[in-house]
Amino acid sequence: MDSNRQGGIRKRRAPKPLSAASLEELALSYAARFATTAAKLERYLARKLRERGWEDDHQPDVPQLVAKFVEKGFVDDEVYARARASDLLRRGYGARRVNQALGQAGVNEEVRSQMRPGDAAKRQAAVRLAQRRRFGPFAIEAPDKEKREKQIAAMLRAGHSFDHARAVLDAPSERAVEQWISEAEDNGDDEFR
Repeated sequence: MDSNRQGGIRKRRAPKPLSAASLEELALSYAARFATTAAKLERYLARKLRERGWEDDHQPDVPQLVAKFVEKGFVDDEVYARARASDLLRRGYGARRVNQALGQAGVNEEVRSQMRPGDAAKRQAAVRLAQRRRFGPFAIEAPDKEKREKQIAAMLRAGHSFDHARAVLDAPSERAVEQWISEAEDNGDDEFR
């Protein structure tokens, strides 16, 4: 029997403590694999340091390492925020959920305010959610009062305003929804403000 096994359970080796070079390697690997923000990268590196420890006497300067990656362009909060906001809107999430997701990712308020969707984008996202979930004019049959309330609640949880949820759910036809969207587009309200 293998000496590393005891009662059928394999012993796990303790991970090797991180050095300055291995910490930078981890950061580079993470930034290369994932779209990330400076705050997310910093949290990742702090977690790795807690898990694996540090081999030197002086503690690493994680914020300085993250700043170096930002300076080199490996990490860009604005690019991340634009991509994430566009993705969430395309999937049918509303402005509140977009702002919440960017906040959790550590994007600062100034960048988050730049990524706030315009009225046309908010309306398109509400319609996408209704299409996906078969709400309002996209439903096979008209919902009863209880089901309609659940649909409104689902749209509110997805980050849409009550007015947009009602406008979509109360629309008499898909054509009416298209007109509702085109009204906002005609006002020149583009994707991000």
